[in-house]
Amino acid sequence: MVTVGHDEKGRPICKTLKPDGYFKTYNDAYAALVEYNKNPYDLNEGTTMKELYEKWSADYFKTIADSSTRAITASWKYCHGLYDIPVRMIRTRHIKTCLDTASIQVGDRERPASDNTKSNIKSLLNQMLDYAVEYEYTDKNYARSVRLSADTVKGTATQKEHIAYTDDEMETLWENITDPCVCMVVIQCYSGWRPNELLNLKLENINLEDWSFTGGLKTDAGINRTVPIHSRIQPLVREKYDAAASNGDKYLFQMTYRRYNYMFEKVRQNLGLNPNHRLHDARVQFVTMAKKYNVDEYAIKYLVGHAINDITEKTYSEREFSWFREEIEKIR
Repeated sequence: MVTVGHDEKGRPICKTLKPDGYFKTYNDAYAALVEYNKNPYDLNEGTTMKELYEKWSADYFKTIADSSTRAITASWKYCHGLYDIPVRMIRTRHIKTCLDTASIQVGDRERPASDNTKSNIKSLLNQMLDYAVEYEYTDKNYARSVRLSADTVKGTATQKEHIAYTDDEMETLWENITDPCVCMVVIQCYSGWRPNELLNLKLENINLEDWSFTGGLKTDAGINRTVPIHSRIQPLVREKYDAAASNGDKYLFQMTYRRYNYMFEKVRQNLGLNPNHRLHDARVQFVTMAKKYNVDEYAIKYLVGHAINDITEKTYSEREFSWFREEIEKIR
């Protein structure tokens, strides 16, 4: 038994040591008490990893976009082997096993985690256990000491390579602009939004009078940036805006990242586009076109939400919105 406090008369309040309160020998019990006294923990709080996730996510999800919430929720499904383990008992071996064997059941098939998903799982566990240390559920974040395998890191890096569209592919996209997914891709190509940023554009942040939209995620430089709506995509944005407004929708596009990606894969196949194209490539296309038509480099960084490191430009230059419009309209 362990004394956890005293009542109003000063008598000790004792509780059974957890998770094991009974031992075969006195020496085993004494050793357990010694270990407990090295790092006392709250015997009333045998918080499991599943309970920790629920507490952590309740706070964290308030600070991120819906698309990021969905990505974390998807990653957590692969961590089912950790759900019932008490947080204070989590060790490096548990994290490594989770990453090495991560999979989910889809119908009658088992789907192993991709390299990119494993990277997301590692990031998720890092954040959860940082939270656990901060709120004293445990005294160490063992996820931070785990390193992804060389093959996983290589696979993740390969997945992050992006390519621009060719002139012929861009022409093909414009020829099929009536397709809802193609329309979204083209809007991305002329605005530079990340896929998640595009999906999180709210109607309230779209100004059809001065033709601009405000949004952005991921970095300080990218959050709440206002981007001119290029003249070539103004009719497309107007059409989508009116449709969403008439339906009482909150966002310009009523779609999840997963659905957008699924539709894009179908479009890529049907239109005969490069099989290596992914959703993020439209953002690469924007930068490629901007450089081709000599858009100012600082305008490009601002429009895509990249940090500007030049002290003079960052500290002393204030650009008029009209200047950004002039720069983006260089793109043809």
